[in-house]
Amino acid sequence: MHKLCGTSAHARKGQGAVLFGAVKLRSCTSQVSMATGRGRPSCHRFLGLQEPREPRHGGGVARGRTGPAAGRAGAFRFRKGQGIKFGAGDTALRQYARHGQHFGKSSSNCSVYLDRMPSEILLKIFSYLDAVSLLCIGCVNRRFYHLANDNFIWVRIYSTAFSRKRFNWKVNSVEETSVSVSLLSVEDKEAGYWKKTYITKQITSVKATLAQILKPLSPYTGLPVKTKEALRISGLGWAIILKGKSGREYIMSHVDLSLNDTSITVMWYGKNWPRLATLSALNLCGTTPIFMERYKAPAKNGPRWHSLIAKYDLSQLTESTMIGCDRLIRIFSLSPGLVVGLWKKEEELAFVMANLHLHYIIERSTLGSATVPYELPPHVPFLDDNPEYGLHGYQLHIDMHGGGVFFFCATFYNLFTMKGCIEDGYVKLTAIHFRNSREHLPLIGKVGIAWRTNIFDAIIESCSVMDVTVLDEHRKPFWCLSAAVHMKPAACPSDGPHFLGQTYFIDYKDVEGRVHAELVWIEETEEYFIVSLVLYLSVAKINHWFGTKY
Repeated sequence: MHKLCGTSAHARKGQGAVLFGAVKLRSCTSQVSMATGRGRPSCHRFLGLQEPREPRHGGGVARGRTGPAAGRAGAFRFRKGQGIKFGAGDTALRQYARHGQHFGKSSSNCSVYLDRMPSEILLKIFSYLDAVSLLCIGCVNRRFYHLANDNFIWVRIYSTAFSRKRFNWKVNSVEETSVSVSLLSVEDKEAGYWKKTYITKQITSVKATLAQILKPLSPYTGLPVKTKEALRISGLGWAIILKGKSGREYIMSHVDLSLNDTSITVMWYGKNWPRLATLSALNLCGTTPIFMERYKAPAKNGPRWHSLIAKYDLSQLTESTMIGCDRLIRIFSLSPGLVVGLWKKEEELAFVMANLHLHYIIERSTLGSATVPYELPPHVPFLDDNPEYGLHGYQLHIDMHGGGVFFFCATFYNLFTMKGCIEDGYVKLTAIHFRNSREHLPLIGKVGIAWRTNIFDAIIESCSVMDVTVLDEHRKPFWCLSAAVHMKPAACPSDGPHFLGQTYFIDYKDVEGRVHAELVWIEETEEYFIVSLVLYLSVAKINHWFGTKY
């Protein structure tokens, strides 16, 4: 529902035209159509748009609420068009509308009379709108879309935003600006040219700004040290798109997030999820405001583009992917890094948690499109000066946490292995040796993943989120992951020293490698000790990285 508010009218001397000044259009929608291909197309029907409450940690972007369902945080609802209403001060527009019949009896009449305005008057109104409002008003109908693409309007916005001289605080009219802009052909360009040019340059500016911020790297993790600043400046948020079997899509912006040492944990929860039986897939996307200002918070309802990060098949929520449960919830782990919580009784969605490693997460969340994920830059193989020597000088940083509480954090240096230590297509790197008790390390606190919904919150024991960052000998990120894992009791004791306590295993595997950890529960101190930690790096990954033929 769009609202046109705060208008005033007066007649120019010697002219019969009516000038509408200081007109601002607000829009409830943040999904817009842009000629650049970014964002989700305006012709798409969002059949279940959820408006979550404000994030408690301030890192996300929560959308505004309108309509009768505004008081219900996390509720899906169908958007129903109710035309365009005028504010109390819009006397000029009301007088104009009364030339036909009584105005204001229904919302449909409002939109009809506004749409009957001459194009010249509508263009004059649109000339006072900013870029965000123009993109939003272009979603009203086909006529408004074409009018909002007017080159004379967008060339003013373009020259104002990117002109070298910004000393004049007065906003020039369309006529004055078009005359003052030299060497810019306005009439010769196709409709929407300057709109596309402006948006493209805005996106390029965002990319350049983020690239500059993310340049400094940490010597310990090899990751950018200013990720938090990049998140703040870019206004980056995350959304999940639940795809129904009937073709419907339900979009949810994130409700909460927490920034860890090497990862970001993002949460979604609400009261009225769609039924799980009607869903087929889930897409995880980054959402970024198109118009970014370094010292100004992005508009909540402004246009944003989606960058696809990963796709998940919800049919994989089976016993094989379940990693833990309590008396209310069962949780499932889907690769990469997604945790889905289902109510035990109803077998319906309770929450969704995404664990995103910081390696290239800003680029993956901002530089992709709504349908195609961001492609990592091509890797140039490092020259292996002595392939017979094997791997040496590797570094491992590992964190284990859940709900903002860290149980384990350690860095292991100078990991190495010989060429002969290749088993089943993997190269073995040992960080904690089983037989060396001096290397054994404890987990601090009660291990578990914290979850919450609008009503309940609890901890699922024996589960945690594991963040792994492996750096090669050149201190470049070689293998990075963030995923939920769970401890399984060992069926039989391992070969080697026997400990006075129950033995547990943690295993993780993907296409690039495996992680295997062995833990022992010490009853006297009521804590877990990691007595073995081994990495298995894929030989195919190593050959691609170094150009070798192991």
